[in-house]
Amino acid sequence: MGNKYWKRPEKLKLRGIQSSIMLTLSVISFSLLLILGIVMYLRFSASARQEMISSTERLIEQTGESLEDYLVRMRRISDSVYYNVIKESDFSSQNKDIQRGMNLLYEANRDNLRSIAVYNDYGSLVAAEPVALQKEDPDITQQGWYQQAMEEMENMHFSTPHIQNLFDDAAFRYYWVISLSRVVELTDRGTSQSGVLLVDMDYSSIERMMKQINSSSNGQYFYLCDGSGKIIYHTRQIQISKGIAAENSIQAAAYKDGVYDEVFEGEGRKVIVNTISYTGWKLVGVIPYSAFTYGMFNIRYFIVIFLLLMAMMLVYVNRMVSVRISSPILKLNHSILEYEAGETPEIYIGGSKEIRYLGLSVQNSYEQIDKLMKEIVLEQNERRKSELDALQSQINPHFLYNALDSIIWMVESQRNDDAVFMISELAKFFRISLSKGRTVISIKDELQHAKSYMNIQKIRYKNAFAAVFDVDPDICGCCTVKLILQPILENAINYGMVDMDGCGEIKVVGKQENGKIILSVIDNGMGMPEEEARLLLTDNNRVPKHGSGVGIINVNKRIQVLFGKEYGLSVKSELDEGTEVSICIPAIPHTEENRKVLEKGYIFSKEELAEKEIWGINHEES
Repeated sequence: MGNKYWKRPEKLKLRGIQSSIMLTLSVISFSLLLILGIVMYLRFSASARQEMISSTERLIEQTGESLEDYLVRMRRISDSVYYNVIKESDFSSQNKDIQRGMNLLYEANRDNLRSIAVYNDYGSLVAAEPVALQKEDPDITQQGWYQQAMEEMENMHFSTPHIQNLFDDAAFRYYWVISLSRVVELTDRGTSQSGVLLVDMDYSSIERMMKQINSSSNGQYFYLCDGSGKIIYHTRQIQISKGIAAENSIQAAAYKDGVYDEVFEGEGRKVIVNTISYTGWKLVGVIPYSAFTYGMFNIRYFIVIFLLLMAMMLVYVNRMVSVRISSPILKLNHSILEYEAGETPEIYIGGSKEIRYLGLSVQNSYEQIDKLMKEIVLEQNERRKSELDALQSQINPHFLYNALDSIIWMVESQRNDDAVFMISELAKFFRISLSKGRTVISIKDELQHAKSYMNIQKIRYKNAFAAVFDVDPDICGCCTVKLILQPILENAINYGMVDMDGCGEIKVVGKQENGKIILSVIDNGMGMPEEEARLLLTDNNRVPKHGSGVGIINVNKRIQVLFGKEYGLSVKSELDEGTEVSICIPAIPHTEENRKVLEKGYIFSKEELAEKEIWGINHEES
């Protein structure tokens, strides 16, 4: 189908459309999945963060209420001691009633109390419960709870945790207490005086409440401080008291109730503050930012599993979609590839409306291409034949005129034998020149044509030069364009044998090299400069001084028209040394089949030439 060329175009390497569709869908799907995963993580993270803050606020609020309830009970105990026991009684006459009342209140609340004591304005102990010996010279007036009560007489005051150091304990135990102190009015022998009522609360009750909420393992913790930032309870209270650790309690005491962001010791954290009523204490919850990510492990695990399942499902869906979309396209592509490979399959027409239309278009295009290719081949063959005929027609009849003049001269000179020989050679010459209108002949015929021409010329020039033919017999059965040696021999005679005085020699050599045939015309004539030799095959404007005028440019064109651009003539010449003109043509056996193919303008490929080995083959003239 159509002409074949030396180099056939390689098949295009196309990425499979199915893979492209699947890759595109997968990239889009996984991108959306990644975005979805990030959005889900951020939403879950924000929700979890807010939930942690909310749960911490609720826990602080509940704990604050418990602390407030506890402190309110202590206030009530203090109020009961003051209003129900002390205020309406005279210590001089009702000491036992006062002691009994204090005992009843102590026993009723002993789980939360460590002691109840009343001191006068000089710091002397008036009454105490449980009954115990006061330590020698405890210097009550220098106690912080006493001074605070005397300075702000209208309020109740809660101290920070401290060791109870007022009374001797037979077991020599020391108790941590929080002191609730207030100024009260004492009556002794009918005289009123100021005093201080002290209620020591057991610190362990507050400690238990704080320990219950400090059970998290993610770094979150809670502490309690008073209004000035002094620590009442902290998980690292001992380290803080020794200066090993630190806490931003002073800043927290200045906060109003709410949630705050702060950086302490290089670590970002959330601080939640709640004020305990009546006391000014601050219950503070601390959530390090690292605690938020600590609780996100399960969420991350869930998102990863979810994304993996979605990815697997999308891969399957993408596979099905890509197969469904690409299947008709692949079938169409397969039929096109088979068509390009030289087969004649039916172009696939199926699938969606667009694919069917594309298949019909391709089929119509191929039909049109086939039709056009056949027309082009016919036109090309005709053009080649026309070119060969035009080049062939350029042979100047000047040689015929000279030959006939020589024959007439021989007849008139009674040289009948020479005339007969010359007429015989001229007949052979023109028989091969005509060759029944063929352009391709065997090398054997071309050599015979050259020999006839040289025999005629030798008679004309009275044997002024010698002609030698040294041709490998194995190449005589190969194809050649006719009349390629005669113009070169003519040039060798007209330009090389001038002034040789009978010592000139023209040699025709033929051989095969690497699948090519080389025919060389070598003369020992005058030669020419190298620059002029290069112009012989390229300068169409050169006007020959004498000879046929066909020239070797004509021969070179005829060879290349028939066999291709890589074949043709080459010229080597050196001044006063001679000239060598070499003809290179492919080694194609001269068979009727090959001759007809070449006559039609077909150019054999390298692979086809390799199959036409001619070593040892002798072909008879077709």
